[in-house]
Amino acid sequence: MFTGKASPLSQQGIETVLGRLGVEAPALWAVLTVETSGCGFLPDRRPKILFERHCFSRLTQGRFDAQAPDISNRNAGGYGNGGAFQYTRLTQAMALDREAALKSTSWGLGQVMGFNAPQVGFARVEALVGASQASEDAQLDAMAGFIAQGDLARHLRNADWAQFAFSYNGQDFQKNRYDEKLALAHKRYQLGPLPDLAVRNVQLALMLLGYGGARFVDGWYGEATQKALLRYQQRAGLPASGVPDDATLARLYTNLGW
Repeated sequence: MFTGKASPLSQQGIETVLGRLGVEAPALWAVLTVETSGCGFLPDRRPKILFERHCFSRLTQGRFDAQAPDISNRNAGGYGNGGAFQYTRLTQAMALDREAALKSTSWGLGQVMGFNAPQVGFARVEALVGASQASEDAQLDAMAGFIAQGDLARHLRNADWAQFAFSYNGQDFQKNRYDEKLALAHKRYQLGPLPDLAVRNVQLALMLLGYGGARFVDGWYGEATQKALLRYQQRAGLPASGVPDDATLARLYTNLGW
């Protein structure tokens, strides 16, 4: 459940969103980095999510607060571990009310809440979920939809990180220092190179095939990426060069159905 094609970000996807929002790439990458460490999928091929118990309680009028306070609670929090554990929580909530559970979960690169599906271009939350499973481009487009409908791009253009964090993450953004993290990430991308999408594609493919962890996909070809690629090449019977040559890329992407 919740696994799809899991295609990576494309240059066209990035450029389309930059044009739609009228923002520069460093600002967009800053948001992606802070929201999901720059990757929209877990190693098990499911979209990154966060289940919000207070949203579930609100959407279900508190019907399940007494019997399942960890899953349905008027108070935010109680998240527990990230990653796959969030799907454990989501599954428990779905057993109580499937639609409310999906709406109470944030999805993909931009962590767009399911209840925002109509505002970001989807008729139903199921459509948002399906798109999030399919590709990071679709996840990015949903994020852009949320930024556009709330007129938040102006804060990105002005590097007004406190106002953007307030509008995007809510009034408690300072508890997690969202504005400070965004400002630091933005400065990093202004001064240094942006993630290389070709490298990032290789990293995502390797991660989905079991050769990297949740923070493996960053768009920089370092030692960890080289070692993972060497292991893949050796197990695939390819020349172990540590270089993503044409034969290696073809095998990687064929394995994933990209």
